[in-house]
Amino acid sequence: MKKIIAVGLLLLLVNMGYSQKIRKVKMDDVVKMIDTSSVPIIVNFWASWCVPCVHEIPWFEKAVAELKGKQVKLVLVSLDFVSDYPAKLKAFVKEKGYQSTIVWLDETDANSFCPKIDTAWSGTIPATIMVNNKTHYRQFFGEQVPEPRFKQELQKLVE
Repeated sequence: MKKIIAVGLLLLLVNMGYSQKIRKVKMDDVVKMIDTSSVPIIVNFWASWCVPCVHEIPWFEKAVAELKGKQVKLVLVSLDFVSDYPAKLKAFVKEKGYQSTIVWLDETDANSFCPKIDTAWSGTIPATIMVNNKTHYRQFFGEQVPEPRFKQELQKLVE
């Protein structure tokens, strides 16, 4: 019954022209989100113009949604250009139907913000960090994560 209500509510929101609010954040906000998360968290750095980024997001969302009874938070941090925020980014997210929390990084100095996530991060995207603060699991990927590897790491994240 709960599933039917949730689907009905989602359809109602879509039909009402619901569009996700995309907040502007700094990297310190993202780091705080990671460090204080009480549930396993996946943070993916991407951009709408990045083909590998756009390619992997659907399987990230699908795999997280398939976790039965496990809470995992997926946050998509857009590195789109200032000229694309918010209008073009919102339109892109709506077109793709992304369901995850999406924020836009209001910073351009990769030399400053990348090491805050991982010292190995050169600034290339996609980039993903998976963290479970309770188990001390932390894994960084500075490239596209193939779907089978993502599912494997997701299991490690929630163990």
